[in-house]
Amino acid sequence: MQDCVFEPQPTGQQAYVVRVRPTKKEQGRCAVCGHRCPGYDRWDGLRRWRAMDLGMCMTWGEADAPRVSCRRHAVGVQRVPWARAGSGFVYAVEEQCAWMTVRTDKTTLWTLLRIAWRMVGALVERVAQAALAQFDPLQDLLRIGIDEVAYRKVHRYLTVVLDHDSGRLLWASPGRNEEKLRSFFDALGPVRCKQLQLVSANAASYIANVVRERCPNAVLCLAPFHIVKWATEAHDEVRRDVWNQLRRDGKREQAQTLKRSRWALWKRPESLTDKQRCKLSEIEKGNQSLFRAYLLLEQLREVVTYSGGYARVQLQGFVAMAAGSGLARFIKLASRIRSHQAGINVALVHGLSNARAESANNKLRLLTRLAFGFHSRAPPHLPGPPKARRPEAPSSGACVTHDSVRSAIFSAQGSLW
Repeated sequence: MQDCVFEPQPTGQQAYVVRVRPTKKEQGRCAVCGHRCPGYDRWDGLRRWRAMDLGMCMTWGEADAPRVSCRRHAVGVQRVPWARAGSGFVYAVEEQCAWMTVRTDKTTLWTLLRIAWRMVGALVERVAQAALAQFDPLQDLLRIGIDEVAYRKVHRYLTVVLDHDSGRLLWASPGRNEEKLRSFFDALGPVRCKQLQLVSANAASYIANVVRERCPNAVLCLAPFHIVKWATEAHDEVRRDVWNQLRRDGKREQAQTLKRSRWALWKRPESLTDKQRCKLSEIEKGNQSLFRAYLLLEQLREVVTYSGGYARVQLQGFVAMAAGSGLARFIKLASRIRSHQAGINVALVHGLSNARAESANNKLRLLTRLAFGFHSRAPPHLPGPPKARRPEAPSSGACVTHDSVRSAIFSAQGSLW
């Protein structure tokens, strides 16, 4: 640091300007590759970088901006140790802005940091690229989970892949088909595909087909979460069937009572209120078929909490009871479980669940919800793994929106979340 002065701003406030210069060791280096290069010119004038505010006073760093001639990257301003190439902000400001982007709203961000919103997109992209360049998210994968999440109405989905061991979101792309999923395994490469041991997913056929094709050594597991979801849907269908039958029989009062008992049938027994327990007791006395469906659902929820061989035995018992329950919806459920028995058994033995994938899906939904009203032309998906090439600087005229900013941040979630 050479000098510091207070300088008036157009807003009438004072700004703190710090005169700085890089050390001799850092001078004369290319801003992109960092190699020492011959000087090109002294470049008349000074360059400023926005620094962290000192209380209510805006702070700037000011330094000379000589240019160097790099053999690989042509003529450019020399590197400075306090900021990234092409940035008008020091490292601390960029990282704080990136952190706040995923945790607060637009108004709070630009009001607190006093940064124009259109500047945030390029700023966050630089932080995300720097985070991705520090590690390979697809390295040493053994157990992965594949799931899908809707990011917008009219059936627009993202295919999401995460690592079960680290909990890190690895990859996501718009669409849910075999072609999209193959692009992930293309990025993973044939050698690392053979290293995969377990892959958890839902019962989608396109996932099973691609996993069998690309991962010869991996075992496909059907997460217990999806089995409970099937049972919940079957239970709800039984409730609707009973409700419709009561209406057809002219028992509208009983039908109305049953309609208001939905949450009593969905919640776990230990979470029921006294009023809901009374509702459940009335259902036991007046609707045996619905209460039987409720008991089967609770039994399956208990089964999936077990692991190992005991869980497999208990699941077989549940399938036998569902098949002999006399309820068409649960008979169909038993048949569906039998058709996926192998994948379910593997998941129960290894204790593998798609809970981490559902957690990542919730974060994606949160980012989409926080970006309400700022729609970009591209869906909010994650970029693939970092490529071995120089990242291009974002154009100053690019369309930066709330979606694109949060997408860039989420791509670096391994270091920012």
